[in-house]
Amino acid sequence: MATGTIRYWAAARAATGGVGEEPYDARTLAEALRDARDRHGEQLGRVLDRCSYVVDAAPVGGRAHDSIELSEGGTVEVLPPFAGGAPT
Repeated sequence: MATGTIRYWAAARAATGGVGEEPYDARTLAEALRDARDRHGEQLGRVLDRCSYVVDAAPVGGRAHDSIELSEGGTVEVLPPFAGGAPT
């Protein structure tokens, strides 16, 4: 497991009730996002389905989230769809 920071921008921040960032404790991006959905509910889940992600300054793109290993002290940026998120 790695610990770091997940940062929410725009609609993702709104869906968390205004939380701008919080810690993660996860091995992969998929695990960190699952934990975020569990904490914040379905509204955030719907937003996360459309977002794009940058992990430690590297865009995730179309790679599977369970293949993205998180680093100790790393950062996950949750970006809004207009920044290149997945289509609906």
